[in-house]
Amino acid sequence: MSAKLEVLLDGLKFGEGPRWRDGKLWFSDFYAYKVMTVDLRGRTEVVAEVPTRPSGLGWTPDGTLLVVSMLDHRLLAIEGKRQRVVADLTPLVGGLCNDMVVDGKGRAYVGNFGFDRHRNEAPRTTVLVRVDPDGRMTAVADELMFPNGTVISPDGKTLIVAETFAGRLTAFDVAADGSLGNRRIFAEIEDCWPDGICLDAEGAVWVTNPRGHAVLRVFEGGRIAETVSTGERHSYACMLGGADRRTLFVITNSNSGPAMEQKNDGRIETVRVAVPGAGWP
Repeated sequence: MSAKLEVLLDGLKFGEGPRWRDGKLWFSDFYAYKVMTVDLRGRTEVVAEVPTRPSGLGWTPDGTLLVVSMLDHRLLAIEGKRQRVVADLTPLVGGLCNDMVVDGKGRAYVGNFGFDRHRNEAPRTTVLVRVDPDGRMTAVADELMFPNGTVISPDGKTLIVAETFAGRLTAFDVAADGSLGNRRIFAEIEDCWPDGICLDAEGAVWVTNPRGHAVLRVFEGGRIAETVSTGERHSYACMLGGADRRTLFVITNSNSGPAMEQKNDGRIETVRVAVPGAGWP
């Protein structure tokens, strides 16, 4: 793809969890401890402040905003100016909590690092946790290497998760009760650490790659159909949105890690694509 990214918003600390809803892109700026929105004109609004570092976002069927709180491993519900703890995932997870997808029934699937990568702990696998609307928690998949961006197909029957440090996307069948089965490799991607992902109407997954300088459109089996360069910058999360869901929003930065809290290098960039978004988020 020859189209180039255009900057919609800059000056962020570190963007994460972009989601399109109500004519705006919602996202977390986690080193700024804020959940925010930006419209297509670049106008921003702070939705909530989360001092324990917000990450993944999603909504319940009644429109309640759910936010992953990284440092204390909690799932929060934002109800006006009030924040309510839906679940404390500490007993199940290892390391910081990160990305999340919420399905059409309000079930949240939450990832976590599995280890403290910023203190040079040895990498180890971890679980994906499902939080039901009543707050009950279940580890629905194990032996995942840094489960990160997650999507669910439009029919609600397939979940795909990015295993960042395994360089692959892993798919599961979703049962009626929200349990996962029939684990399989959706795609292995050479020289890629898949981070945030989003799904399109042809079943392809847009994949960000902190290790490289591009966003990739990947089909099941690993075929890379399109590549969008991010120049000298790294990509960390993406979302298809806009009125027709054909605007690809890409969160980029100069680097990652705790040092970014002292910088304002984060951007949200956009490019128009041919195939619209589908499914959740």
